Amino acid sequence: MLGGTVRHVNKQAAKARQAAIDLALSYPEAWQDEPWEGDIVVKVRKKVFVFAGADPSDARWPIGIGLKLPVSKDEALALPGAAPSGYGLGKWGWVSIPLDQGPVDPELIRDWIEESYRAIAPKTLAARLDAPTAP
Repeated sequence: MLGGTVRHVNKQAAKARQAAIDLALSYPEAWQDEPWEGDIVVKVRKKVFVFAGADPSDARWPIGIGLKLPVSKDEALALPGAAPSGYGLGKWGWVSIPLDQGPVDPELIRDWIEESYRAIAPKTLAARLDAPTAP
């Protein structure tokens, strides 16, 4: 971490953030990028579907994720500290979900990551999520 203030890391929030990144990376053609120094995103092809933010030890930023939630936006915004994402993204359904203001149901996070992926991924890739899996 460069240039930030180190803080005592909320281990539960940092673990939830990493679990979200790991899950997002399991989707078809998903990959991790760092378009801004220290900020992690997960993309499908060239489009971001998860903003994971800065290293959890950097006290300048909250620990959380940003997701595009065209269906579940209002539900996500009901969480403590959740807000429409900055830089004008909120008006397009992006929500910043804090992970350091109390536990967030992992099942909700899983559902919302899938929703964000489906909203961003090409239809052919999103359709792979509905394909039956081999026994």
